[in-house]
This record gives sequence, structure tokens and C-alpha cells, in this order.
Amino acid sequence: MTGLAVRCRRVLHIYRAEGGDVVALSGVDLDIAAGEKLALVGPSGSGKSTLIALLSGLMRPSAGQVRIGPVDIGRVSDAELARMRGTDLGVVLQGARRNLLPYASVLSNIWLAQRRAVQVRPADVERPERILSLLGLVGMGHRRVRDLPPGAAQRVAIAVGVAASPGLLLIDEPTSRLDREARDEVLDALDTINRERGTTIVAVTHDPDVGARLGRAVTIRDGRVGSEGREGREFAVVASDGTVQLPPEVLENVPPGTLLVVEQTDGRLSLLIE
Repeated sequence: MTGLAVRCRRVLHIYRAEGGDVVALSGVDLDIAAGEKLALVGPSGSGKSTLIALLSGLMRPSAGQVRIGPVDIGRVSDAELARMRGTDLGVVLQGARRNLLPYASVLSNIWLAQRRAVQVRPADVERPERILSLLGLVGMGHRRVRDLPPGAAQRVAIAVGVAASPGLLLIDEPTSRLDREARDEVLDALDTINRERGTTIVAVTHDPDVGARLGRAVTIRDGRVGSEGREGREFAVVASDGTVQLPPEVLENVPPGTLLVVEQTDGRLSLLIE
């Protein structure tokens, strides 16, 4: 299956609680092209995982629109969302072993993840051995998940996430608690899936280096899309109301209320402190 595009417009999500409502996302606008790799970067509690849950159809937005390919997540049935998660969407939760059966073999975990897709579109489903080869896991098919080192377990979780050949892979903190070598192996695996299959990949991370490696990084702060960067460079995004949320390291030198001069020269826009 080819990659799926993602489109979010004015997405609002509120958690109901006894002590009062909690706004997790507030007016999120985001476009992700089919076949793109993107990192959602931000601290804990910023709204990253909530956005991933909405993109996966595990929750519906309180307001606004979330589209995965041609599908409006807020308008389809629960049964259709469940079908999509077994075919069109791959979801990898934070913590590799939360996605896996620890006493089963690696191959058994992949076979189980493929059951629904084999019934719906068998021609698109790759052999489990091919998936293992793609992710650098040759020879591990018959090992039990509980016996794997952390980096290999994370790659197996990714293998399960892409077992049904989804158009969109959503992965929460793919490199959390991994050493540098294991982290690089996991990021190499994501690169391979994206390159070989054209799968759209959205990863939640608190690590800016991971965002730089994926190529495009969007910062989530206080439930809003903040700055955006490509290949390690950081940019500010103009919101739909014309406001610009600057990166926090810039705000340290440019506090609210600072008067700025806007200059536009040769296609470049500069903000100068008056």
C-alpha cells in the first residue's frame, strides 16, 4: 500500500475530568504529505501522544477535522476505525513489549498482526521473513520476544506495526531508553520502511536529534503546533490567525511585548528588535 497523507484542521481535544475539563489540543493545523517522515517533538504533557491517538482513531477529536487519506476520522464508524487499524494504519505504542506477546516467537507476533489484512487485501501483505530481512532481523524469527535485547525488541514492534503493509505508521517514542547503537538501528529501520514501501511515518519523540534524523520536525507545546524544522533547522509556523509562535530559546531574548520591525528583502523575511 502506498503512503497516506494526513490533514488536521483546527483540531481541539478536551479530556473530561471531575476537577474540570483539560484541553490537550487547541486548534492544531497540520499537513503531512503521503510518504513523508515527520517527528512530533515536545515535552511530556504537550499533547503529542493525544495527537497520535487521534490520528490512529483510538480517540475522536472534540472539534475540528482529522483526515487520513480520504477518510475523516470523526465521521466513520467504530467498526471502520478498527478495520483501518488492522490494515491501513500501523500503531506502535511506547515501550516495545506493550505491542508484543512476550512468550510467542517473533514470527508468531507478525502473523497475528497480519490476520485481518490477509483477509482484506492479501496481495499487499509481505511474507514475515521478508519483513524481518527489511528490518535487519534475519535469523530472529523463532526467538521468543522476551529473550530479545531492547533494540531488537523495538525493531520487532515496528515489524508488527508494518506487518499489514499500512499506508501510515504511527509510533510513540521509538528510541526511548535505548543506547545510541540501538537507537540508530531503530531509526535505520524506519528509514528503510519509508524508502522501500513509501510508508508515511509519524513519530512522537522528546529527542530533537531524532526529529533531525527523520527530516521534518514539528514542535507541540501546550497543545498547539509551535515551531517547525527540517534537517535540524528550526522554523516558526504562521498559524491560521496570522500569529507566529517563536521557539522558547528565542523567547528568552524576545519576551512578550517586544517591538519588532518586519523587513522583507529578496524573498526573505526578517524580524529585527527595535
